[in-house]
Amino acid sequence: MLRGAIQEESAPAHSGLKSYDLYIAGKDVAGDGWVYTVSGRSLLEDVFTSVSLKRTLEQDPESDAANHPYVVGRCAIADDSAIDLATQAAAAAAPDWAAVPQERRMRLGTRFREELIKHQDEFLDMLVAESHPVKLARWELSCLLQIYAPGSLRWYTKQMRVEKEYGGRKLILQRQPDGVVAFNPPQNAPLPSAALSVLALMAGNAVVVRAPRSIALSTMWLLRDIVAPLLEEFDAPPGVLNAVCSNPKQTLDRWVADPLINDIFYIGGSQEGLRFEQACVANGKKPILELAGNDGIVVWKDADVKWAAEAITESFFGSGQICMVPNYVLVHPAVADQLIAEVKEQVKAIKPGFPEEEDVLLSPVRRSERFFRLLRQALDNGAELVTGGNRTELDGTPSETGVFLQPTVVRVDGLDRARTYDVVREETFFPLIPVIVPEADNDDALLEDFLRFVNSNEYGLRNSLWSRSDHVIDTFVRRVVNGGLLKVNDSHIGFLPYLPSHGGTGRTGGAFGEANYPMLKTSHVQGVSIARDVSPYQAVFGAFDD
Repeated sequence: MLRGAIQEESAPAHSGLKSYDLYIAGKDVAGDGWVYTVSGRSLLEDVFTSVSLKRTLEQDPESDAANHPYVVGRCAIADDSAIDLATQAAAAAAPDWAAVPQERRMRLGTRFREELIKHQDEFLDMLVAESHPVKLARWELSCLLQIYAPGSLRWYTKQMRVEKEYGGRKLILQRQPDGVVAFNPPQNAPLPSAALSVLALMAGNAVVVRAPRSIALSTMWLLRDIVAPLLEEFDAPPGVLNAVCSNPKQTLDRWVADPLINDIFYIGGSQEGLRFEQACVANGKKPILELAGNDGIVVWKDADVKWAAEAITESFFGSGQICMVPNYVLVHPAVADQLIAEVKEQVKAIKPGFPEEEDVLLSPVRRSERFFRLLRQALDNGAELVTGGNRTELDGTPSETGVFLQPTVVRVDGLDRARTYDVVREETFFPLIPVIVPEADNDDALLEDFLRFVNSNEYGLRNSLWSRSDHVIDTFVRRVVNGGLLKVNDSHIGFLPYLPSHGGTGRTGGAFGEANYPMLKTSHVQGVSIARDVSPYQAVFGAFDD
């Protein structure tokens, strides 16, 4: 039974405005005020008007400002009682949902993928409204289509239950749901991150998702208009899915303290995330962390330089504000000049613009002070500026006041000193990448140096290698232990079926970090033995006779 009351009445929506209440226990629930989303285009076209509209509407939700074409939607805000009600609803629903046969729950993934394809135009529109370039929005959709691809779903199913016969017994290894899983998506990719909650549902859990208060619309659209109707189709108990828009600290503090929460899926920065991990463990919660990345690309002397450069330019997609883009390059000195020249040429195609324009890959960067601090430290430390380094306007013109940053490449000579550069050691989250050129050495020694450098990275999301040598490839595959994913001669950020889309080691995944399959992370292994005509005495003392 839920403590407190659910207030279902909500304020009338403005005509044509997408409006989402809280979603708790299968019902739309009134919140404590509203947050508004203005279009990504408006922030570039007329930033003063877009900011003024948000302020006006937050002070007076019934203002005529809601009818302005820049305003695309609003989401209700949860207070403490609503956050707690969502958790209680999930806990009440979890046992009944866990009892649904696994085969039926797995079909939810198939139906979710079908609905994503059916609503792909609206999916893209939602991300574009939140300033995602449409080209990158398609990449984000491709991620989900691979996660929920038929082959991936079959693989998940095989991991969830295995049966064997042994000595008159049926032995079962099965994964049981953890219970109530809370999701905390990040501001830079809330919709695709919230979509991972469907995997937790497939595992048999009930979920509570916090839509980021500053950018809530796409998350609430996905959960309320796509996932919730699917759960009704599956006759899921009310409360299996709950979605609230709320402040992060307010919500996370309540989740950590609430005994009804079993797992918390946290996506955010490393420093805060690792502290959060400790708080979870101290309170008996399973922390599932998706934190910062500091991904490396290694380019060997026999690499296809043109394609390696293509992979390196992925560093600039979304202005580097994606955790899984490359953050540094190690290049064999024999091809360093050729690679750097090729990257410099390919960077010319990475353009700013309005998010709905097809050839745009850069996103606005509102706070760029750290970008210039990192760049200045690198140059003062001896790095060479290859290209970029300035702000730029919407049309690509360099400007002191531009809201975009030019794709920026710096050359760092010497492997031994490389990690004295903050731009090498830390995730930058800007369109800024260092290319590290070691001193010339024999190839065996250089390969060892590269392996040591990659494995000693404090972070561990993705790594990738470019080489045609079977020896080099096999050595990397056997000996690179850092990271959740290793790509060889492939896109660094591309997604594939079966392979994990998320997860990593070190400061990326915390003490329990590894490749992250959310369906497996939100469940736990249980062993079962079902015997027929077996003597317990013989089972204990006759084991050596088998």
